[in-house]
Amino acid sequence: MTYLGREQRRYIRLDSVFPVEFKLVDPGRDERPRRELSTWQQGFTSNVSKGGLCLAVNNLNPRLIGIISGKAVQLELVIHVPIAGKKVNALANIAWIEGEGAGEENTYSIGLSYQHIDAKGGRNIMRFAYTKALLPRLIALCIVLLIAAFSLSAHLNYKLIQTSKKLVDELVQVVQRSSVAKQKIKDIQRERAELESRLATAEFKLDTVMKRSSLPKDEDIAGLNQIIKQLEKEKADIQNKLIAVQDKEGSVTEDLLMMTEKMVVLERANLEKMYEWLRSHQNPRTGLVCSFEGDPSIEGWAFTYDQSLIAVAYTYFGDYERAEKILDFYSGRAKKIYGGFANAYYADDYEVAEYAVHTGPNIWVGIAAAHYTNMTGDRRYLKLAGEIADWVMGLQKEDRDNGLRGGPQYTWYATEHNLDAYAFLRMLYKITGNERYNVSGEQVFKWLKNHAYDKPEIPVKRGKGDSTIATDTYAWSIAAIGPQRLFEAGMDPDQILEFAKVKCLARTSFQRPDGNTLEVNGFDFGLSRRVGSCPVISTEWTAQMIISYRIMAKFYQNKNDGEKAKYYDKLANDYLTELTKLIITSDSRTGQGSGCLPYATSEFSDTGHGWMTPKGSRTGSVAGTTYALFAFNGFNPLRLEQE
Repeated sequence: MTYLGREQRRYIRLDSVFPVEFKLVDPGRDERPRRELSTWQQGFTSNVSKGGLCLAVNNLNPRLIGIISGKAVQLELVIHVPIAGKKVNALANIAWIEGEGAGEENTYSIGLSYQHIDAKGGRNIMRFAYTKALLPRLIALCIVLLIAAFSLSAHLNYKLIQTSKKLVDELVQVVQRSSVAKQKIKDIQRERAELESRLATAEFKLDTVMKRSSLPKDEDIAGLNQIIKQLEKEKADIQNKLIAVQDKEGSVTEDLLMMTEKMVVLERANLEKMYEWLRSHQNPRTGLVCSFEGDPSIEGWAFTYDQSLIAVAYTYFGDYERAEKILDFYSGRAKKIYGGFANAYYADDYEVAEYAVHTGPNIWVGIAAAHYTNMTGDRRYLKLAGEIADWVMGLQKEDRDNGLRGGPQYTWYATEHNLDAYAFLRMLYKITGNERYNVSGEQVFKWLKNHAYDKPEIPVKRGKGDSTIATDTYAWSIAAIGPQRLFEAGMDPDQILEFAKVKCLARTSFQRPDGNTLEVNGFDFGLSRRVGSCPVISTEWTAQMIISYRIMAKFYQNKNDGEKAKYYDKLANDYLTELTKLIITSDSRTGQGSGCLPYATSEFSDTGHGWMTPKGSRTGSVAGTTYALFAFNGFNPLRLEQE
């Protein structure tokens, strides 16, 4: 290294590469202009500091090396600051030079100290240099922080999922123990009744023997005394057993009360988690909700019926903005086919997923709009409800009996869709007072009487000319029409529900995600003993039956028939307990272990109505979960809340 002056590094040097143009100039003295000693040359910085820089030059002309080494010269610099695109002018003295002139590269490093540099330009150079020097460290720090944040988030999510799963598992375990305790109490009560009957018999025998007044022989007196002793011993033994049984009954009853109290707390917490599952699955951009979590064949599908159900749920729980997102989609963005909404859309981009158009799902969009209007007083979605009603009444006019076909392109008639229409038109009449909705609704009711309730041996037919049993039509007959109107029309709601209980009630095994298998009672999609198929419990349709039982209990309570009210309340509570056994936990990132309900107790099973249950043993269902929340809260979506 050759020093041409005193080398003083007053500032820390920062590795940084800038393009530099330079030329050699005479330092100039006595105000004599500087004389150029070379043309402009190209180089680059290898590091910089506040006081100067190190200039690296390739293929430096040997003549210029001689000039630099032979006498004092200065360098005029034009430094190009990257990114900012700025040029910084400077004048610098040469402090040292090193390098080899031999070889092809002919590379030299020249140490420079500024004699003059623009202050702002110098700051720009150092700012860039510091940034360049710190950037790798900042990037590394950011990566470390991101990894730490991700790890922390993953850990917290894991803990949240585990806590949620524990909450569900604990509830199911309490329900199981409660069911066992209830059965024990029944067995104890049966045993107590038998002991009380035996005690009464022993007392009667003893009383009979004691009342004998004439005994002809002394030996008969001895025999009688023996009989009395035996009867008294038998009576004492029975009394002791009875006391033990009563003590046992008291202990089990006390345990059951404690479990019931715990179950109420756990149930409330799980219901909150189930609703959170519904909230977390709403697409923040489109507002739609994937109907099933866990079945890859329909991943991302948002069925119109399910969107309507969850919009009603959002409205019921006061999440009006979430309900509005769904209703906004159907008010403007949803593509229509045959004048109606498609059965399903993709939740992430609004596109049609299933091009079929069924009457029922369209009506349910109207029901959702009616509930929102009734609950909030905001009438902006009445136009949507009115357009759906006009579409429905247009279909009605195409039938001489004023019934509703399955859709514009179908010829079959479904009782379910006509029950939907009756409920919807009744809602619109209540909200608007427009008589044409009342007239249209009464025409639908007349169609139901003539085509759905016209066969005594089957209280509710699935549709016009279709005697297949569909459980939802039995439940919705109570929920949509109401017991009083059914009685007035000559139909017996008690018979309707009893028929469903006898024909559609199923008992089957359900394997929980943790591997445990439970025996569950609930309602099948139709006949529970269909030929060639195992019973399959529908969570949604079981919840519908529970709501109908609640309606009947309230109906009889208002009629001061406590016995029947108690009967229906017990049925509702019993099946709510069974429904609780079916709560599973979401294992998705979105669900975070929250509770939800599967669509049915077994995957990919024939419902008997033209579709299969979803695939996957952990597939959460929006319809099943939403209707279960309605059942637990005693809410009937087929009537306005104030009715």
